[in-house]
Amino acid sequence: MSAEQIEIQIIAALTAAACAIPGVFLVLRRMAMMSDAISHSILLGIVLAFFVAGDVASPLLIIGAALSGVLTVSLVELLAKTGLVKEDAAIGLVFPLLFSIGVILIARYTWSIHLDVHMVLLGELAFAPFDRLVVGGLDIGPKSMYVMGVILLLNLAFVLIMYKELKLATFDAGLAAALGFAPGLIHYLLMGLVSVTAVGAFDAVGSILVVALMIAPPAAAYLLTDRLSRMLGLSVLIGIVSAITGFWFAILIDANIAGSMASAAGAIFVLVYLFAPERGLIAVYSRKSHQKRDFAGRMLVIHLLNHEGTPEERRESEIAHLEESLGWKEDFARRAVVYSVKNGLVRNESGRLSLTEKGREYAGRSLTEFTA
Repeated sequence: MSAEQIEIQIIAALTAAACAIPGVFLVLRRMAMMSDAISHSILLGIVLAFFVAGDVASPLLIIGAALSGVLTVSLVELLAKTGLVKEDAAIGLVFPLLFSIGVILIARYTWSIHLDVHMVLLGELAFAPFDRLVVGGLDIGPKSMYVMGVILLLNLAFVLIMYKELKLATFDAGLAAALGFAPGLIHYLLMGLVSVTAVGAFDAVGSILVVALMIAPPAAAYLLTDRLSRMLGLSVLIGIVSAITGFWFAILIDANIAGSMASAAGAIFVLVYLFAPERGLIAVYSRKSHQKRDFAGRMLVIHLLNHEGTPEERRESEIAHLEESLGWKEDFARRAVVYSVKNGLVRNESGRLSLTEKGREYAGRSLTEFTA
């Protein structure tokens, strides 16, 4: 493994961790699309700040991007509060406008410098190791590595210092306001942090990967835990795994690194979505199927108990008659009988059902629960 490959993976891991932290709160606040809006609209802030500073390395670009992100959020909320358009429509109106203005300004006035729309969108991590940070004549590594490292520390510090306030404002903004925590201020600080994180990752990874790393890892972590602290940790871990896996996948198929990392993040989310122990699609389907079978078993034993010792007992206990008595389809009735027999609730004697002692007790408890 070459030194450049190691540096690319370090930059990608730092970017993934830095993006995942604010991304957790975007996902919890149901503002996932806001990351897409901010990561595109900050291009306008970058361009305007460049016109002022005249240098693409100026820290004014980060300030301009942060202000542009806050402007995006403010305009979206302003439109949504009018009640004339919903928030998703407001996002769809604001960020294409701001992004398009940025693109026009780049095409018209910055053709002689390396503010390139293609690189902003897709990025190219392979070039990141060649943009070195030199201090006192000493090469201390890629500039992107230090930029993303500082942003990661900034995000960590913000979450650690404001953890209680962020948690309360995220889950109960009304209570946070009543306790004097200023949820509005916290909201705009968070959006500013998202903007700074996005612009910091722009040069190396592009806006597409920023969106992927801000949303996919936190969304996957959300399916794995109910605790905020664990969700933050899992988001960072999944983001780093996505970045490293995507890098080697890009090497394997000779593809764009940022695109491969975004694809890896999406693939990991799909795996979690399918196989998460509690909230995964398979677990949910299995749980619903079990609940459906359990409810059918309850209905069956109650039905048999209600007709025990009555003149209709013989007919009502026939499997062939369940379709008419309980309104079940033939296949569902058969599966309900198999489930009940397997659990020792009923006996099947040549197509005629009878309750076991366990089934009789279970039917009695079920009746009590239903009538309580």
